[in-house]
Amino acid sequence: KPISMILRMYSTLILCWDFFIIFIYFFLALAKSFYEFLRPPKLKDLSNEIALVIGSSRGIGFELSIQLAEEGAKVICVDIETTESIKLAEIINRSGGIAYAFKCDVTNKTEVQNTVNLIEKKVGQITMLFHCCGVPSPRSLFTEAPPIQSTLDLCVVSHFWLLESILPKMKKINRGHIVFLASVTGLSGVKHQTPLAVAQFAVQGIFESILDELRIEKFHKTIRTSIVHIYPFIISENLQNDIRLRMPSAFGRICAQKAATLILNGVRRNEYEISIPKYMLFVGHVLKLFPRKATLLLHQLFDTGMDF
Repeated sequence: KPISMILRMYSTLILCWDFFIIFIYFFLALAKSFYEFLRPPKLKDLSNEIALVIGSSRGIGFELSIQLAEEGAKVICVDIETTESIKLAEIINRSGGIAYAFKCDVTNKTEVQNTVNLIEKKVGQITMLFHCCGVPSPRSLFTEAPPIQSTLDLCVVSHFWLLESILPKMKKINRGHIVFLASVTGLSGVKHQTPLAVAQFAVQGIFESILDELRIEKFHKTIRTSIVHIYPFIISENLQNDIRLRMPSAFGRICAQKAATLILNGVRRNEYEISIPKYMLFVGHVLKLFPRKATLLLHQLFDTGMDF
């Protein structure tokens, strides 16, 4: 029938037009990404930020706290043990920064809610969240796995309690930045550490879900999210003589201070994905294009890349 034919032609034209518009936006996004690769965006100012750092007593969390304060942010140092957090806050305050120390077990929902409320009363609305305590150290990848429940509580469940307490308030002020730190085990897995690998995969899923939630609710341009993939080459100073890399010339080592600088620069440029070392993000994406058998051969090659 002529009418049905016209309707089908009209629907086809509309569909073709939609595809055309999508392709235009797609290529514009590619062009923008290529331009920003050649000329990275300026680093955003952090002087008006209130940054909550979970797991601030050591490693990357410690260094991030120091550097956030140097950039003018008010830093909230949170850990399950207050001794080191108090020391860190004192170091920052003596250096001219502003920092506060709080004790919190982030696996406990009630304790998280009470701590967030206390921070808001004493300091103000949290505008940046760095979850650092769920990232395993290189040694933990090769030692006996911790209990499954405690691994999932710390690395996964704690994200929900923190997001439940902080994200709705970020939406009210239409401003914020949430930074998820995850191990490379969330991309490729690791032998004899299934619970840990599952937990890191889950962090990737939480990041993707929050990113999509913010996009749908039109908050994605004002509330930013970033995920950091940390490869097991970040060795703290006291472990440098204790760990031997199979191919040190290929991977090298990155100290926690340098890693924190790279992470903070990526966050200040509003990058969605950050990796330490930086080049491994590109390598990881390229490897996904290879057949599974080829990637398994590479896994086999690097499985014993670090000895203790």
